[in-house]
Formats: sequence, C-alpha cells, structure tokens
Amino acid sequence: MKELENRREPVILDCTVRDGGLVNNWDFSPDFVRDLYRSLDAAGVEYMEIGYKNSPKLLKSDGAGPWRFLDDAYIREIIPQKGRTKLSALVDIGRVDENDIRPREESPLDLIRVACYINDVAKAVELVNLFSSLGYETSLNIMALSRVLENELTEALEQIDRSRADIVYIVDSFGSFYPHNIGYLAGLFRRHAPSKTLGVHTHNNMQLALANTLEAVRHGVTFLDASVFGMGRAAGNCHTELLAPALRNKRYNLRPILEMIEKHMVRVRKEWEWGYTIPYALSGMFNEHPRMAMALRSSAEERDHYVAFYDRITSVETAPAKA
Repeated sequence: MKELENRREPVILDCTVRDGGLVNNWDFSPDFVRDLYRSLDAAGVEYMEIGYKNSPKLLKSDGAGPWRFLDDAYIREIIPQKGRTKLSALVDIGRVDENDIRPREESPLDLIRVACYINDVAKAVELVNLFSSLGYETSLNIMALSRVLENELTEALEQIDRSRADIVYIVDSFGSFYPHNIGYLAGLFRRHAPSKTLGVHTHNNMQLALANTLEAVRHGVTFLDASVFGMGRAAGNCHTELLAPALRNKRYNLRPILEMIEKHMVRVRKEWEWGYTIPYALSGMFNEHPRMAMALRSSAEERDHYVAFYDRITSVETAPAKA
C-alpha cells in the first residue's frame, strides 16, 4: 500500500475499544465510542481500532456488545463524519466471514488487522492478501511470540514478506518481554521481513509496556498500539496518554485524551478491573497466558491470595518448560 511505504515517523493505533472490550465484553455505549473517536482525532492519534470484524455466524456472541461483531452501517451511525483519524478492525482466523468484508470504498474502515498464532500464518496470509485486494491497509499480528521458536518465526516472517501485508506486528501477548527482547525481535523482523512496516503491541504485566514500546521505536518500529488509561485484557496495554507525549511530536495534543479519561474512563475503571496486579505480574514473569490470573481476580474469596497463586504457577504441572 503506497500510503504506508517507507514510513519513518511513529504512528499511534489506539485499541481501547477492541482490546478494552476483552475487559467488559465490549459493553461500550455509543456515546463512549463517539467521544473516544472525537478525542483521539483532536489529539492527533492516527488510528482508532473500533473492534472486531468477526461473524456471529462463526462465533457465539455471549451477550457481547456490537464492537465484537462490527457492522459497517452501525459504524457510520456512530461516526457519521470521520476526521483525520483512520478506523481499524481486527479479525481472528476462523472467526471472520470473508463475504462480510466489503471493498474499502464501501466501508468506513481503513485498516484490517489479521491476528493469528504461528501455526496459522499461512491462513492469515490468505486473508491479508484478500483484504489488500479489496483496497484496505493490512497488518498481520503474530500472537504469543514469547512461546515461538526462532526458526518457526523466521520461516513465518519470510512467508509474510512475500505477502501483501503492509505491516507485521511484534505482539507481547503475555506481557513477558523486557526491552532487550523487543530490540532483538525488531532486528529479527527487519532481517526476515525487510519489505514490511513494523508494529508493536505490548501488555503491561510487569509495567514495561511503555518502555517496551519506546524501545521498539528506537529500533525503527513505527506502528505503536496503545489504549486510553491502558484499558485492555488483564494487565492492559501501553497507555495512550503516556505514549503520545513520550514521542515528543508536536502533532499530538494530550488535553483531549485527558478529557476522555475524566469524562468516561474514571467511571469505567471503577466498574471493571484491568492494569497491574501481582497475579498478572507473575503471569508475565513466568510467560503464562493470563487466564489463570484472570480467574483468580474474579474470585471474591481468593483474588488477593498471591502466595498460593505463586505456588500454583510455579508448580511442576503449570510452570512453562525450560528452554
């Protein structure tokens, strides 16, 4: 995609609705999403991920809000007039009906991101190529990289480099990376997918999401995921309100983001939990999916039993295999 070629300046992709929806089952009001878009546009943030473009025919709704199953007409109803901020959606392998994706000129979406695990890269490439042929900007996000062997990753990156994907993402799904891991991966991605723009998506299990994102910038990564107030699954993400000023680019205006936090996020934060806690930190330290920690935090009786959780996560049955 010519508009993304040779991009040097970092750009922010805010995923508050999409990743934050994992916290509250995408129960965001139209006013929340509308105000978020307006605040991000006023702040100069380049992309807003408005949810998942998944199909209810392929995935149980379980009472999820509309941002789990995006409908183009509904997006236009909520955001009838787009500003400079582009709209993004994420799709999962096996959960999207290709017939639901209209050409870009018929859709309010600009970017479609395909998320997959390493064993589904070939399927993800097929989707990326399709979406690109429909005129969308595209990215391929390989999840759970901390569990991927390097030879598997290099083979996948070489395949992605031959695809029509515009962006390929370094994804710290478990919040287990340190800055030196991010730097190493950025170099690996650059060597094996040299034609692609690089992105990074970090989680804040060990309070390193901002540091890891800035380290990625230092290594030439330009698409930077973040969310307002860090809202995202479990420990949450890099904070948009911290990242924007840290980039020291005059096009970003912090005030509209602070208005969004004051108007909506403070209340939402009282209703739903995300962010740093000891169980999420331990999940990151031991390279574990946060599902066990999330289950613990949902228990009224055991949510703060940190020692018992530590013993469980380090037991022979649950501890990750040693390299």
